[in-house]
Amino acid sequence: MSAIPDESRLWRYKDLIADWDAFVDTVEHAAPTSLRVRTKRVTPADLAVRLSRQGITTCPWTWDPEILIADRGSIGATLEHWLGLYYVQELTQTVPVRILDPRPDERVLDLCAAPGGKTTQIASRMENQGVLVVNEPSGRRQPALLANLNRLEVVHAIVLSRRGEEFPLGGVFDRILIDAPCSGEGTLRKDPSMRAGASKRTIDRLSKLQKRLIVRGFDLLRTGGRMVYSTCTFAPEENEAVVAELLWRREHAAIESISLALPHAEGVRRWNGETYPDTVAGTVRLYPQHLDSGGGYVACIRKSVPD
Repeated sequence: MSAIPDESRLWRYKDLIADWDAFVDTVEHAAPTSLRVRTKRVTPADLAVRLSRQGITTCPWTWDPEILIADRGSIGATLEHWLGLYYVQELTQTVPVRILDPRPDERVLDLCAAPGGKTTQIASRMENQGVLVVNEPSGRRQPALLANLNRLEVVHAIVLSRRGEEFPLGGVFDRILIDAPCSGEGTLRKDPSMRAGASKRTIDRLSKLQKRLIVRGFDLLRTGGRMVYSTCTFAPEENEAVVAELLWRREHAAIESISLALPHAEGVRRWNGETYPDTVAGTVRLYPQHLDSGGGYVACIRKSVPD
């Protein structure tokens, strides 16, 4: 049986994904387990030795020596994990914070934070300095977020629970991450139900929410600040169309073309009769075959100085 069933709605991306056969072949297999090492506590080499004593073999990831690839899927029951020496995180999901590039002593907002993978990655980049505002509106998802903040010793975070699209104005942030709620098609390797693709109704509903989120996030950004918008889905309606909406509604919003030393595809400029601004090509699409991981989308946006 094919990894992508004949009736799957994912077939609508066949002409969008240039290496469709590689996409299908990659989806056939489970993604490798990747660990983001908390290098302030342990070196990747030392962690590799500690895990090897427990029968877990790891190797450095080609593109980032602070990430280890493990030879087994379930590695959350080790003492090292409990001590917060590493976070199990898909390779694709490490990219948005890499592009956000938060710095110590900045004011940073993670607008849709749970379960905390990117939040703790931000905190690590900030070296637990500055102000990190962590927002998660879902009470059901907050326990996992709080547990991860505690386990990885994030001490400079302020945790809030507000609807992202209604987050209070007044605060101004240097950098903002919007890892938006999405249809999740890019998780199809770990969630086989996603191989059927998302329904049009789901995509349309989420796209409306995402457009409200990205506009509110931009309004919270300081002039000259950077905002990263990301999803784990393939639908242009949830990706390029959302960014295009922001460009249309806010004249000082500008796409900062992403220079990424990783395999990737550029953002699409045309889809289903819609044409997006040419600068949308400077956003990034990540398909499972690129990093042998999940799928995702990342856009980097600057608030330009008014004339």
